[in-house]
Amino acid sequence: MLEHVQTAFILVFPALVILAALRDVVSYTISNWISLALAAAFVPAALVAGLSLPMAGAHLGVGLIALVVGMGMFAAGWIGGGDAKLFAAAGLWLGWPAATSYLAVTGIAGGALATLLLILRSGWLRAYMPAGPAWFARLSEPGENVPYGVAIAIGALAAFPKTPFAALLG
Repeated sequence: MLEHVQTAFILVFPALVILAALRDVVSYTISNWISLALAAAFVPAALVAGLSLPMAGAHLGVGLIALVVGMGMFAAGWIGGGDAKLFAAAGLWLGWPAATSYLAVTGIAGGALATLLLILRSGWLRAYMPAGPAWFARLSEPGENVPYGVAIAIGALAAFPKTPFAALLG
């Protein structure tokens, strides 16, 4: 029974990260409740995973550093506010040393996403976009933002197996 409770708490992370990415793609927003739920769910997940106080503190430190970095990227206009909050909440869950993979994969995924959107927004593909759903047509709109929550989710999911939480799942 305890194993099922552990699994349920730990699966909150991938579920909410995926939800954030999907919301960002279709609406260019990541609701505050998603990042807040991620941050709040970390506490019971850390308890059921048996994280030591120093390890939980290290996770908190990574989350705080990610918040500062995310705020800086937001201030520079590189990402939106929801992206910055998601970046920090995911950093809290990932901790150290998974943070290095998180940063690297998020950066690579962000570059790939931007490249794909440039291709999608090019003149020769734009003629086909009105036939799709409205959110897809908006993605193909030149000058529109990049839903960076997708890159953050890819980075977070790629780094998740390196966390103590993932060890409990497999």
